[in-house]
Amino acid sequence: MPEAPKDYNLLDQNKKILNFIEDVTENADQVQQKVLSEILSNNANVEYLKRHGLNGHTDRDTFKKLMPVTTYEEIQPDIDRIANGDTSPILCSKPISEFLTSSGTSGGERKLMPTIEDELGRRTLLYSLLMPVMSQFVPDLEKGKGMYLLFIKSEAKTPGGIVARPVLTSYYKSSHFRDRPYDPYTNYTSPNETVLCPDSYQSMYSQLLCGLCQNKEVFRVGAVFASGFIRAIRFLEKHWPLLCNDIRTGTINPTIITDASVREAVSKIVKPDPKLADFIEAECSKRSWQGIITRLWPNTKYVDVIVTGTMSQYIPILDHYSNGLPLVCTMYASSECYFGVNLNPLCKPSEVSYTLIPTMCYFEFLPVNRTNGVTDSIQTPRSLNEKEQQELVELVDVKLGEEYELVVTTYAGLYRYRVGDVLRVAGFKNKAPQFNFVCRKNVVLSIDSDKTDEVELQNAMANAVTNLVPFDAAVSEYTSFADTATIPGHYVLYWELALNGTTQIPPCVFEDCCLTIEESLNSVYRQGRVSDKSIGPLEIKIVEQGTFDKLMDYAISLGASINQYKTPRCVKFAPVVELLNSRVMSSYFSPKCPKWVPGHKQWINQN
Repeated sequence: MPEAPKDYNLLDQNKKILNFIEDVTENADQVQQKVLSEILSNNANVEYLKRHGLNGHTDRDTFKKLMPVTTYEEIQPDIDRIANGDTSPILCSKPISEFLTSSGTSGGERKLMPTIEDELGRRTLLYSLLMPVMSQFVPDLEKGKGMYLLFIKSEAKTPGGIVARPVLTSYYKSSHFRDRPYDPYTNYTSPNETVLCPDSYQSMYSQLLCGLCQNKEVFRVGAVFASGFIRAIRFLEKHWPLLCNDIRTGTINPTIITDASVREAVSKIVKPDPKLADFIEAECSKRSWQGIITRLWPNTKYVDVIVTGTMSQYIPILDHYSNGLPLVCTMYASSECYFGVNLNPLCKPSEVSYTLIPTMCYFEFLPVNRTNGVTDSIQTPRSLNEKEQQELVELVDVKLGEEYELVVTTYAGLYRYRVGDVLRVAGFKNKAPQFNFVCRKNVVLSIDSDKTDEVELQNAMANAVTNLVPFDAAVSEYTSFADTATIPGHYVLYWELALNGTTQIPPCVFEDCCLTIEESLNSVYRQGRVSDKSIGPLEIKIVEQGTFDKLMDYAISLGASINQYKTPRCVKFAPVVELLNSRVMSSYFSPKCPKWVPGHKQWINQN
């Protein structure tokens, strides 16, 4: 880490940042009007704004009257033009520096979100808010290090030569991260080289090795998602003997860490320490791994991971490993834009709310209408009529307790874009609202950064059941479950069969069904299976005849209407999962990984 400048004063830095938060939240509407005006004036001559008749207008009323609310599918032709090399100002006056690949999918592939160089500064600003906020609740964090397990993912180039990669990969490879100035809060146990190593196995091993060698200096641990941090603990369970050997001898396993730059960086940290190796060996050899985080890193004050949304399924196992340390969700961001921060970071995971920072983009909110408990705007991404567009609510006008779908206008060329996140207003910081994350629209299954919706699952099922046709068999009913009890977690499908033939179906046919489903799922899922190893093999469980009748009976016993009941395509409620598992006759796993190649399906060979 760089040396501290002579005039550096941490208290002054923290105060300046906390004052910034106070200022922009107190003047949220004025800031929002300025942001919209800046975006529209900066991009006054772009084709997209001219197409909709904006003609240089920068005021809010004209913008809301003329600019339609849009989805990815509606702007995809413009995105494709840029990806294919059109350098004219289509969405943004500044050059599109790269595409950020969203884990939300479109047609089974990652969405490409345009970004510009300036956005890196905005992302860096949001990161700079996190630790001054945290320092109000946990003192002396600047005296220790953070053991953050951070990884890059594969990237590709579009036919027009523009890099396309995940937003975190973009940030970690940028000078904002690699050449960051002195900041005691970004003093990590992992050297940059270990984070930037493209081999996830070497990266994980080397980061854990460095974290163990500096175990007394670690004050906080974390990863981006809860699933990633648990995967690291399971990696440690398998590899601690090798890690102990490296620490005992002061050497670096040459068969694992082969990257020269990683070896050089790690060698500056790893020194012979038999006493530490004995300590780690003693702790890891114990029968129970409960509290292993606080045992190996005894000065850890909290675990910094996302545990909202689908990640909440990992809370019990994190509590087990951490001895109940606070689970902290610090920020809310996406590939489209970075949004906000958690100003009460030590709250319970179920109470996490994010304060949207008004300088990040222009925010609007589409009220979510609920009919019979079903969220209409979540179920079908559709074009809004003129009346609905006028109903969009400003940042400062949302109502406490109400739910909204997030709509953003960004500096990088998204205008009134439906992000797909549903948020609930939990409170206010001055004039700026604080939101609970409710859900990602349409998603039924998710283990890591993958998001599988009901339509995609149904299409995958349709492809798979063709394997049963030669046996005169079909699937009469099915549902699914994201099983996170295994590490990595995996998708489970429960099938009830309609058997008309007499020939027994061999196990290999059901295994082929598993693989067919995996081959039919989006590239984000397949990357998790093949490259990131963050998702395990898909499993099909065959259940007894009448199981789904039992499922309906159970739902009705809880008050569901028999006339409106339909089989859920995904289950989460523990008693329902137990019911299904109690009636399983046999189970089968995908026999190998599905096909996956880095990049977009239209240009996978361009990298």
